[in-house]
Amino acid sequence: MSDKMVVGAISGAYGVHGEVRVKSFCANPQDIETYSPLTDDQGRSYTLAIVGAVKNGFATRIVEVATKEDADALKGTQLFARREQLPSLPDDEYYHADLIGVRVVDTGGADIGTVKTVQNNGSDDLLEVILTGSSATVFIPFTMAVVPTVDLDAGRIVIDPPEGLL
Repeated sequence: MSDKMVVGAISGAYGVHGEVRVKSFCANPQDIETYSPLTDDQGRSYTLAIVGAVKNGFATRIVEVATKEDADALKGTQLFARREQLPSLPDDEYYHADLIGVRVVDTGGADIGTVKTVQNNGSDDLLEVILTGSSATVFIPFTMAVVPTVDLDAGRIVIDPPEGLL
């Protein structure tokens, strides 16, 4: 598990005074402001202040950004918060980043593959799993019925796939 978690991304400039559009990946999107200062993958720090809602995110003021050109240069920058800043989760909830790279086995212990990504289709999350010995992937519904066990300490996820899924 990483000590930093992606909580948002800068999607471009907003206006001509250095504000930026930020897309929040937080369960409560406004919480991104409370984790400030955030860092990028190079360790640069950004202090955010939300100034308003815009389509797919927020217009924000970043103290360290003074001009539209500075804001344009940050497009695509991922924003990280320290893990200890984030709320602890109930036992049956997980941060997506913690699932990436975890080994997936079936209920008999047979190796299925490794979690590549976690996708959200609007209702339930899907685990995209790279099948062992192949470059092919399969999407596994991340539900209690299909994924009865997630053991991050042991580094494995146990699945009970429905007939025909694999």
